[in-house]
Amino acid sequence: MAVSYTGVVTVTGEGRNGGQVAADDGLLTTSLAIPKELGGAGGATNPEQLFAAGWGACFLGAVRRAAAQRRVALTSTAVTVEVTLNGGDDGVFGLGAVLNLELGGVDQETATELAEAAHQLCPYSKATRGNIPVTVNAVAVSV
Repeated sequence: MAVSYTGVVTVTGEGRNGGQVAADDGLLTTSLAIPKELGGAGGATNPEQLFAAGWGACFLGAVRRAAAQRRVALTSTAVTVEVTLNGGDDGVFGLGAVLNLELGGVDQETATELAEAAHQLCPYSKATRGNIPVTVNAVAVSV
């Protein structure tokens, strides 16, 4: 049986420049603002942070799945996702991403293997593959 879920979010107002985000189930409600680094007021989240959060959460799920498939016991998992909004001289914007994965309980070779496997499994990784530059780094950490 196929598993399916649709997240529904409505964005109102000025979008990234002072808009509001609300999920249909009421569990996500937040304001948006252009970051100070881009000349905005800051003080609220932005689409890049929200995308990074979703991708990171999904990616760790894929890491855990890849580990389970290989019967690898992880003692810790963390991923820091950097989503960069890049503006070109032509006024066209694009995204780039770096995923920095830290895994405990494994050696470096296994950490790298699990990161590569997760990048193949994760729906966010699949959606961005070939569309934006993505770098996945993995580090084995002792905990």
